[in-house]
Amino acid sequence: MMFNKKSIWITLFFSIFSIALGFAQDRNRFQAIENEKIAYITKELNLTPKEAQQFFPLYNEYSQTLWNLRKAKLNGAPKNSFRGGSRSRDVLQYDAKEVDVKKEYRGKFARVIGSSRASQFFEVEQEFREHLYKSLRNRGR
Repeated sequence: MMFNKKSIWITLFFSIFSIALGFAQDRNRFQAIENEKIAYITKELNLTPKEAQQFFPLYNEYSQTLWNLRKAKLNGAPKNSFRGGSRSRDVLQYDAKEVDVKKEYRGKFARVIGSSRASQFFEVEQEFREHLYKSLRNRGR
């Protein structure tokens, strides 16, 4: 079967369009989850509008810092020595850094929302994750 150039270009265009549409849907789902998380945190910590305005930029920094740390943990940082041709990583070192980041941001959060709610934030964040896992699992059934 012979394809002409026009049909190849049309097929290529629709393939790329479909892939781009899939990425857009993933971004929309991610944004919807983020919006739900913000609403959940705001409600559970009983944030005033002024507190939320100050808290969420810090929260975004915190999230990005943890995201970068977890990405580095998964990818493995290059080391001087290689084991079996693969990168070596000290998982406990990454976990310790994650705890340090959480302690640092607990202090930053406390300046905005007080020590009690700053500590409570980590519980609320975990509760939201558990809520999200349950709802995703229920959708899969």
